[in-house]
Amino acid sequence: MIVIHHPESANYAQPGHPERPSRVVRSAARLRRLAGLEWRRAEPATDEALLRAHAQGHLARLDQPEPFDADTPWHEGIGRFARLSAGAAVEAVDLACRGQAVFSLMRPPGHHCTADRAMGFCYLNNVAIAALHARANGVARVAIWDFDAHHGNGTEAIVQGREGILFASVHQHPCYPGTGMASVANRLNFPVLPMTPAREHRAELRRAWEALLAFAPELVLVSAGFDAYRGDPLTSLCLEREDFLELGAWLHEADLPAAALLEGGYSEDLPELIAAFLEGWLHG
Repeated sequence: MIVIHHPESANYAQPGHPERPSRVVRSAARLRRLAGLEWRRAEPATDEALLRAHAQGHLARLDQPEPFDADTPWHEGIGRFARLSAGAAVEAVDLACRGQAVFSLMRPPGHHCTADRAMGFCYLNNVAIAALHARANGVARVAIWDFDAHHGNGTEAIVQGREGILFASVHQHPCYPGTGMASVANRLNFPVLPMTPAREHRAELRRAWEALLAFAPELVLVSAGFDAYRGDPLTSLCLEREDFLELGAWLHEADLPAAALLEGGYSEDLPELIAAFLEGWLHG
């Protein structure tokens, strides 16, 4: 398995903000103790890759020193940091299509960002960029599995009606951003109530996973958010470390080309949750 990372992903912060550098710094330190991983350094995504998912004006907006919303501040250099995260997603696709399992350990996350709006800690939509890159390079059927506790509204909006892409999200509702209650065409949504028992939540995750497998994808992309964990400070769900191990095991059992990208996860246990997911993926 290859982990794509870049130390610059820790080079921006706002005091008190939950999407903080330690998420990747501590996780990288933990994963370096995990056997079976090879490390690659991310490179920035090209405008060609970004413009498949985003408007030109949105790319220009990343360089304008004004906050995007109350949750999504502007940071000096955020355009570069976002391009590095998106570039890791693009490289993850290329590696997965060559038979590698790949995890992108980068920030900022991406699944809330729409074609023309940064929001929800997200500045570019990494998984949508990755999916459209795959389609542009001959992958006929791409499945996106989003198990972050928050609905991937930006991903859903970008891939709406896109041939050869199926999106499935399992997320807490009610919760930010308040979307994802209905399934329409190539967008499948599996909302779960706050405090849903882990067993019931896993059953919804399995339903989403089996729907994606029935699509017969040539590539699986995972929006891997770890904020459905019982100890996460931003959500009210009940998954345990062992549940993320199981999610990884499903990827192992499917034996499909796959890449996973870090989305949310804000507890101090994030490094252990990521390690569990990768252990399941590596060993089943």
